[in-house]
Amino acid sequence: MRRWRALMVLGTAQFLMVLDTSVMNVSISQLVEDFDTDVTAIQGVITLYTLVMAAFMITGGKLGDMLGRRRTFALGLVVYGVGSALTAVAPALWTLVLGWSVIEGLGASLVLPALAALVAGAYRGRDRAVAYGVIGGLAGAGIAVGPLVGGWVTTYLTWRLVFAGEVVLVVAMLCCIKWIPDEPRTGPRIRLDVVGAVLSALGLALVVLGVLQSSTWGWLRPRNSPVTVFGFSLTLFVIAAGIAVLWLFRVWERREETREREPLIRFSLLTVPPLRAGLTMLLNQNLILLGLFFTIPLYLQVVQGYNAFETGLQLLPVSATMLVSAMSGPLIGRFAGPRTVVRLALLVLLAAILWLLATVEPQIDTQSFAWAMGLLGLGMGLLASQLGNVTQSAVGESARSEVGGLQYTAQNLGSSLGTALIGSLLIGALVNAFTTRIEDNPAISRAAREQTGIALQAGVSFVSTDHVRAATQRADLPPAEADAIVDAYADAQIQALKAAVLSTAAVTLAGFPFTRHLPRKRLGERQQTTTAGSP
Repeated sequence: MRRWRALMVLGTAQFLMVLDTSVMNVSISQLVEDFDTDVTAIQGVITLYTLVMAAFMITGGKLGDMLGRRRTFALGLVVYGVGSALTAVAPALWTLVLGWSVIEGLGASLVLPALAALVAGAYRGRDRAVAYGVIGGLAGAGIAVGPLVGGWVTTYLTWRLVFAGEVVLVVAMLCCIKWIPDEPRTGPRIRLDVVGAVLSALGLALVVLGVLQSSTWGWLRPRNSPVTVFGFSLTLFVIAAGIAVLWLFRVWERREETREREPLIRFSLLTVPPLRAGLTMLLNQNLILLGLFFTIPLYLQVVQGYNAFETGLQLLPVSATMLVSAMSGPLIGRFAGPRTVVRLALLVLLAAILWLLATVEPQIDTQSFAWAMGLLGLGMGLLASQLGNVTQSAVGESARSEVGGLQYTAQNLGSSLGTALIGSLLIGALVNAFTTRIEDNPAISRAAREQTGIALQAGVSFVSTDHVRAATQRADLPPAEADAIVDAYADAQIQALKAAVLSTAAVTLAGFPFTRHLPRKRLGERQQTTTAGSP
């Protein structure tokens, strides 16, 4: 039991980082009321948190090499705890932005890369596989349990208690920090590549900002874009600017290596096939998971009318099976290599998504839905049990902090893409299905169709049928026409949700070709090979 003490601390940190975002997502309505603001402002706070984490994750990994991984982990926890304390007592929206979005985001960008490297340093062979399985399972559990915990605390107490509790957990982890073994830093002092840090942060921030805002601004046709460029939405131009800055970052890093200086990240790492495959699959995994966790709560809350706590209860099967399968993944790994396990996980995910697709109906079959969600957690857990170990085992000791930064950058980018792309597809499918149904319905007059078309052009959000009925009443439509429009919208809702869920199945299938570079042999039995970053 003594050898797992480090994992207790590291696993708690992983769970805390993921739980935090899940809780904030289900507390939006209460935050709007407490800070006397609107939903858009709170969504901006959540977006900024993601931006800060994604932008500084690579820099956080390099700081782990400079300061020592355990010291960086502890420093990150202190920063995170300060942010949580400020968030818990935030009297105004700007304080929430500073405490949660900025300070906690910076703390997380220090904690997570160091965490990935510390797990690899603390465990070897089969123990390392078990450790990464636990870490992956706790990450998924945090995503699933967050709505339940956040929903209950927000509904019956106050969301502020969650952040106060985080401070207590941070203090407890700091008291146990010595349980985590750490390799002493050796060799010449590493300097921080400041130019590289700025370029990487700016480039990643622009890409993630563009992706996250796509559902609001629109991809090509502007909806609520702050400005338009040649008549197009700002989205693609922001993403393109981010890609251009990242290209400059790569040019700068190669220049630093040519001058024999320490770069922020060695791009030669990305030439290691298992590492590249592992990072791609991490992005793929989070895109699927966050895409579904964007879509499914909408189905449960908007269509079925569940509150935040009831939604959390419906998501519990994912949490339970993901944790169990992530921890048991190493047992499967005794008989099969990571490539086989990951491919099996993708097949299980595909089956679960198709089962979920069949449960998205006006009247939910709770038993079938629970089984489908449980199967989803099984597939996600199997993925989580392998990918962290694959990425860290692909390199030597000296590159582990860098890889930790890349690992969590890929995960954050996948999360952003999952929410933004699936969200955009959902809204697009909703508009298309609703427009088709009202155009083909003889019970709806031409005037009502024109009014609906004007409303759709002004902007679309995924709302309940009660909102649509209220809109028809404000427009003084006859009851028969109002019923026809509401029925058309309800049908379009289901079709849009099905399209969004089906798109995650397509993403799952797209992941199969990237598995061919994953290790075939069990990691514990692989021959000693020269890997990038080896001392």
